[in-house]
Amino acid sequence: MEVNSPWTGKRGVSLPFTDYCEPIVASKDKCEELFSHIINHGKKNEWKYIEIRGGQKFFDNYEPSEFYFGHILDLTKGIKKISSELRDSTKRNIKKAVKEGIKVEITNSQHAVKEFCRLNSLTRREHGLPPQPYYFFNNVYDQILSKNTGIISLATFNNKAIAGNVFFLFREKAVYKYGASDRNYQHLRANNLVMSKAIEWCCENGYKSLCFGRTEPDNDGLRQFKMGWGTEENVINYYKYDFRKNAFVKNPPQVSAFQHKLFNKLPIPVLNALGTLLYKHMG
Repeated sequence: MEVNSPWTGKRGVSLPFTDYCEPIVASKDKCEELFSHIINHGKKNEWKYIEIRGGQKFFDNYEPSEFYFGHILDLTKGIKKISSELRDSTKRNIKKAVKEGIKVEITNSQHAVKEFCRLNSLTRREHGLPPQPYYFFNNVYDQILSKNTGIISLATFNNKAIAGNVFFLFREKAVYKYGASDRNYQHLRANNLVMSKAIEWCCENGYKSLCFGRTEPDNDGLRQFKMGWGTEENVINYYKYDFRKNAFVKNPPQVSAFQHKLFNKLPIPVLNALGTLLYKHMG
């Protein structure tokens, strides 16, 4: 897909706002042939670069621009087997959340979307990033959740939403796409119960795998959280072809210390306004 922005440039991305999208080709030769057509198209349309998210078995001769960790949980084992294979710390955190009185609802309601957006703004500020705008998640509701191809696992404490995860569903696969929580309630371990209930729901509804998305290599806490569910870890490479250099290149660091500090201190309404303004230029 083409992303055309006066701020961040014109480029081709497979695919924008996705963790990874493997090339759908039969062989390495076919991939090279296809990629040459993409390069020609990009030159004609004055792209800055092409970004391929995934595809290391086809682009193994090139240095990746960056990499992430991916985690997949095999749901065919069943909830009893999965529960028995959880890391001890994960089991303790689930029990603590239950003991503290956390309630979890599996839903696809628009009200849950609004609650998740509020939590997402808090989480993105902690990470030093502007949040996705409300209209983005409203489109997720219109195009995915309302059509029963997605769910929200939402945790409440004293009738207040404190943590939630958004999952997309396709055939026999589930994808953990977004997660957010209120840090003031982190000690209650609601994030663990949210994930546990979602896994249980996926097993009960016949899904065979759960993809936990991508994790930055320096985010050891999130990586350990995902590995605590008995997932299988893999590496996700990204590849970036720069038209100015006519070569594959590495990416510079995405978030500077200054940027993180700036966004981390902004009031939520200001951060939401920036997200609305900037997010469509990211892709």
